[in-house]
Amino acid sequence: MHPFPTPPREVLIGDAAAFVGITPRAIRHYHQVGVLPERERGSDGRRRYGYAEIIRLLWIRRMADAGIALDDIRDAFDGTAPSGADGEDEIAGVLARLEDTLAAQEAELQRKRASVQRMRTLGSRLGLLDDLVSGRLEGAPEGSLRQDDLDVLLVTERIFGPLGAVMQAGRFLALALDPELRAESDRVDAAEEALDDTVAVDDPRVAEVAAERHAFETELMRVIEESGQLEEDDAIFDAWDELHPPEDADLAPDPNPAEGSRVRSAAEIIRSMPYDFSPARLRSMELAVQLGAAAPPP
Repeated sequence: MHPFPTPPREVLIGDAAAFVGITPRAIRHYHQVGVLPERERGSDGRRRYGYAEIIRLLWIRRMADAGIALDDIRDAFDGTAPSGADGEDEIAGVLARLEDTLAAQEAELQRKRASVQRMRTLGSRLGLLDDLVSGRLEGAPEGSLRQDDLDVLLVTERIFGPLGAVMQAGRFLALALDPELRAESDRVDAAEEALDDTVAVDDPRVAEVAAERHAFETELMRVIEESGQLEEDDAIFDAWDELHPPEDADLAPDPNPAEGSRVRSAAEIIRSMPYDFSPARLRSMELAVQLGAAAPPP
């Protein structure tokens, strides 16, 4: 009768990998990412692995085969060593933490899928806007909103938030519903674009285009007011205030310091946004604003 072979107390990395069914390179990677603690090297400069490490390697492989990321496995183990009967509670804790992590990832994935589905339903550019803004544009005839319109709204939302973009959306909605107004808007836009770098700031055309812009904006505001959009905007603002009462700001936790650098004022954002406007065009826009400010209220 052959004697039962005496197993070694510890094995080299190649034997450990062979037993688990992985490669030595995989074990070294587990060390690098922190999912398997490194053993001290022996006097011969080589690492050896015992029973506890083999058990952990088997768990790692089983979880990895199930599609669980190594980072999640590492966080779930969190220093535990699942081995032996006394490790049953530790193993249950590992699995519980993994389930919590996967549940959170599943919820985030569902949120991302819903966002992508919304973009596909509304169209890529319209779907990028906040629900509040895209909802404001529901009355626009199909195909009447231009790519440039939606791009402007995306910029406005970045600077002034959804409520600011809602007000801007009312402008594009009015243009979409009135072809003649849209044509006049295009004409004034073209006149402003013609004020390029070859036009001097004191050129008479600068003031002329400013007057045209002021006249157009006055007519556009009249159309918006008569359409009842301002009342609709007020209702949107009231609903927003109900969902975001001022006292919530006092109860809200301090922002993550890591996110602090991303919180910027509207003025800072505007200054960082590149605009290819010539000095003459900027002057014309400034004059148009001054005309609007000086005009008597309706």
